[in-house]
Amino acid sequence: MTPEEVGTRLAAVLGGDGVSASVSGGGQWARATVDVPAPGWRAAVEAGRDSLGCDFFDWLSAVDELAEGFTLVAHLWSTGQRYGVLLRTRVPRDAPAVPSIVDIYPGAAWHERETHEMFGVDFAGHPGLKPLLLPPEFEGHPLRKEFVLAARVAKAWPGAKEPGESHDQSVARRQPMRPPGVPDPNEWGPQAGQLPAEPARPARRATPRPAPPQEER
Repeated sequence: MTPEEVGTRLAAVLGGDGVSASVSGGGQWARATVDVPAPGWRAAVEAGRDSLGCDFFDWLSAVDELAEGFTLVAHLWSTGQRYGVLLRTRVPRDAPAVPSIVDIYPGAAWHERETHEMFGVDFAGHPGLKPLLLPPEFEGHPLRKEFVLAARVAKAWPGAKEPGESHDQSVARRQPMRPPGVPDPNEWGPQAGQLPAEPARPARRATPRPAPPQEER
């Protein structure tokens, strides 16, 4: 079946309001994409297995959509028919939760654990949403867009920190650049309010180019 046929078939099986089918980008690697309401998440995954023959669970993750909540995405694959389907749903930011699908696809267990700790999405019925990648005492969800990237504030990067910096103290150093999401260490962190303000960067001056030589006549 083509991606269009795969999506149309699954959407017809699910029916109901809020179910729609489309095709992702990617040319020859495009996937059928079926959007379902959050209460129908588990039924959609089960239909992908039983109605489409998707016997292989590939992955599950989330996308932070800020005020619109979180988009959950799962990719299922049929090893016999050689086609796949992307299932998507949207959950609210204040209470992001869907039923667990571990009993449908046991391989989803650690994907749900990772999505839970990185985004704070709850998977009701999961046998153990314990930390997968982070220490138990870690606070917050690192892949949420409001999470502060504080690594360089809490601990300076070892060695040469930025392009152009050198271990040789006689070599002039550039003013370090903060990547997006990294706060000013004088505004956030253990040294907040204790550091001098960052100096303004001097404007770059264009090096004058020599005039081309005049041809003799």
